[in-house]
Amino acid sequence: MNSALSVYALCVVVLFLKMFAVSCYQGYFRLRFVAFTNPEDAAVFNRPAQDTERPEVLRASRVWANDLESIPLFFVLGGLAVALEVPTAATAGLSLLFTMARVLHTLTYLAGVQPWRTLCYGIGILCLLGFCAIITVDVLSAWPGTANA
Repeated sequence: MNSALSVYALCVVVLFLKMFAVSCYQGYFRLRFVAFTNPEDAAVFNRPAQDTERPEVLRASRVWANDLESIPLFFVLGGLAVALEVPTAATAGLSLLFTMARVLHTLTYLAGVQPWRTLCYGIGILCLLGFCAIITVDVLSAWPGTANA
C-alpha cells in the first residue's frame, strides 16, 4: 500500500469517527434530558414527544448537514487522487489538512466559536479545490497529444 493511500485511509477512518461522535453527542443530549421528538422514541421512556429538538441536538444536526456538504466530496476527490497516483505529498498533505480542518470545524461549531468555525470550513473547501487542481493537472498531463503523454 502506498503512503498516500495509507494517509487517505486513516483520514477516512478519522472522519467516520468524527461523524459518529456527533451522532453520539445528539444521543447523549436526548437521553440526558429524556427529550425525543419521535413519538415512538419518547414512548420507550413513557414520555410525550417533544415539539422541538433540544438546542444541542439542533446544533449537532447542523454540523451533520455541513459535513454532508463536504466530506463525501473528500471521499471522492481523495480517492481519485490516490487512484490516479497524483504526487503523494500533495495527496497526503491535502488529506491531512482537510481532516484536521473538519475536526476543528466540528469542535468550533459545537462550541459556537467564530471566526474559527468559518476559517476551518474555508480551509476544508480550499483543500477540496486543491484536489481538483492536482487531479486536473494529472489528467491533462496524461491526455493524448500532450508533451508528457
